[in-house]
Amino acid sequence: MSFVQAVQVCLRKYVDFSGRAVRSEFWWFALFQVIVMVVASMLGETVYGLVALALVLPSLAVGARRLHDVGKSGWFLLLHLLPIIGILVLIFFWIQPSQTESNAYGVVPA
Repeated sequence: MSFVQAVQVCLRKYVDFSGRAVRSEFWWFALFQVIVMVVASMLGETVYGLVALALVLPSLAVGARRLHDVGKSGWFLLLHLLPIIGILVLIFFWIQPSQTESNAYGVVPA
């Protein structure tokens, strides 16, 4: 999946917490989010706040779909609430390869 495709899919499925997201979709969207946030921070606090607010739901949705792709529940996103160790565990889950067969969250994404 290319950068543009990943961003389009994530923004189109901005509140879709079901299904699966491949690694490339998740990481390309993460890169897009970092780039947009850096540019927004240069434009001022208000713009940064609005952009951050606009990207919350798409980032949560793709994070949950990525967890589904490795066979974990989207509820694992609550690990964000644990300082340091929570995000490290989530990164470990997010970098895992996709399950090659269908799982409880859907078929293997194309």
